[in-house]
Amino acid sequence: MGSISSDYFGTVIERLQKVADTQGPAIEAAAEICAEAIMNDKLVFTFGTGHGSFAAMEMFPRTGTVTGFRPIVESTMISFHRVLGDGGARQYRFIHGREGYGDAILSSHQLDPGDAMLIFSHSGLNAVTLDIAVGAKAHGMKLIGVTSVPHSSSTPSRHSCGKRLFELADVVIDTGVPMGDAGISIDGLKYRVGATSTSIAIAVGQAINAATAEIMVKRGCEPFVMVSPNTAEKAEADQQNDRNYAELWRRLKMR
Repeated sequence: MGSISSDYFGTVIERLQKVADTQGPAIEAAAEICAEAIMNDKLVFTFGTGHGSFAAMEMFPRTGTVTGFRPIVESTMISFHRVLGDGGARQYRFIHGREGYGDAILSSHQLDPGDAMLIFSHSGLNAVTLDIAVGAKAHGMKLIGVTSVPHSSSTPSRHSCGKRLFELADVVIDTGVPMGDAGISIDGLKYRVGATSTSIAIAVGQAINAATAEIMVKRGCEPFVMVSPNTAEKAEADQQNDRNYAELWRRLKMR
């Protein structure tokens, strides 16, 4: 009998391989949007709620990522790990389902029609996520959605627009993760274990980041890339990363 951990890794690998086999053109199309925005001195905002926020935050500043990606990190959308007490899971569950809150989030950022929005959402149907999607489109921004079409298409929208992320986005990258997310069944246990959507979303995000850098280089524009300082070349890495932060600040000051 194989171990449950081997079954889990096999499931993740299988799902990642499916994304690699089927979503290449969509990832390239997303990277084209990102590269165009960044080369034009604009920003690619990234957003997610709950576990989707992890993928959004990984886009920058992270080793190997390109300056120009700009995560929107809203504390009420990411602090559910406390479960109980201030900023707990019940508060998160309440607020991410309240339409209009995403509008307030966007109003705190100076958006430009030349910017792009990259949203990570497994279900792609909750109110705040769709506020951000609808708001980005209203500002004239290109919208990229990383979502599970199998899950989302089987569940109604929870927003007054009546649509889900995959129906709003200009480019959709389908993670293919089934409804319910968890991928492993255990005999005698009602519910599945072993979530996979976060790992796959983060991998897709890094693929977009890398493809964006390649497009920029091919077009003669050197990207500002984050470098790991946890090596013998720490001083060089710090110098490079300070350049990256200065470049981000330059872009923000232009607004």
